[in-house]
Amino acid sequence: MINPNTRALHALGQSLWLDNITRDLLADGTLARYIAELSVTGLTSNPTIFERAIGEGKAYDEQIGALTQAGRSGEDLFFALAQEDLRRAADLFKPIHDATSGVDGRVSLEVSPLLVDDTAATIAAARQLFDATARANLFIKIPGTPAGVKAIEESIFSGIPVNVTLLFSREQYLAVAEAYMRGIERRIEARLDPKVESVASLFVSRWDVAVNDQIPVDYRNRLGVAIAGRTYKAYRELMAAPRWKRLAAAGAHPQRLLWASTGMKDADARDTLYVEKLAAPDTIDTIPDKTLLAFADHGKVGPVLAADGGDAEQEIANFVKLGIDVDALALRLQKEGGDSFKKSWRSLLAGIRDKSAQLAGPAAR
Repeated sequence: MINPNTRALHALGQSLWLDNITRDLLADGTLARYIAELSVTGLTSNPTIFERAIGEGKAYDEQIGALTQAGRSGEDLFFALAQEDLRRAADLFKPIHDATSGVDGRVSLEVSPLLVDDTAATIAAARQLFDATARANLFIKIPGTPAGVKAIEESIFSGIPVNVTLLFSREQYLAVAEAYMRGIERRIEARLDPKVESVASLFVSRWDVAVNDQIPVDYRNRLGVAIAGRTYKAYRELMAAPRWKRLAAAGAHPQRLLWASTGMKDADARDTLYVEKLAAPDTIDTIPDKTLLAFADHGKVGPVLAADGGDAEQEIANFVKLGIDVDALALRLQKEGGDSFKKSWRSLLAGIRDKSAQLAGPAAR
């Protein structure tokens, strides 16, 4: 039976994606159940998720041992593990992908976070990972940093579907939306198919984590939603603009706006707050298992997010009066997000190295 709460989000035009992947989730049928019962139509991953998935338990030990014996190590070994999981997940979502003409039913794999400032290496890695994974419904995640913007344009132009990650503001979103449209326009000029899917992922909860200790209690957990509202207004305006309408008329699909980091971090707040506040047509919400199950149990779909952003600008103005420099904070959060993924990446690779040595046995050491 399909859960009525998650079905309501789907009915208003919002896709619900799982922000998690583990081999156990695939093997025990949990992901298949989420698809069948909780209206989950896609999945995202990141270095932190894989660090936990591979570091906990023994689900990956057999493959790590085999790959180690075959002489693989480091990032090469990790991507072999990740691609195995993502191929299986992509196959589960393939019927949704086919039914939506490629718009939905997608999974995501991130390029190495160590490439965050290297445009050329990011472009090359995106191509290699997409080709090696060999699934049409795979997104390659590229950070929306200054170096990433050019890589996004080039990847879209070359036909690689892109999930733009680490966006924290309207301005950062508009920069990657511009890169996406330039890539599509170049494809049209080159007489290539303009249908290359993309999503732009705006991180929400990290705003509130950053400011909650600096503001009155009544203002807690409100800034992230306000930034999302401001960005949603820009998204709707862009979709209504003549430039985008020309691309749509040529057959291009929109780069959908995705809400990321929508699990509540404040133990004193409603655990489904972000999901409820960010219900909006033509968007995606990617949420962890805990938030998904909470929303299925007691979530409520109320008024949808206003296309004009509602009271977002007034809310942001209130935070400015409280001394919050939102422009500076957006840049700081993007840098901290990249640094956090680098830290998880290095920890992930160290964990794989240690596990490889353990599985190889004393003789190998």
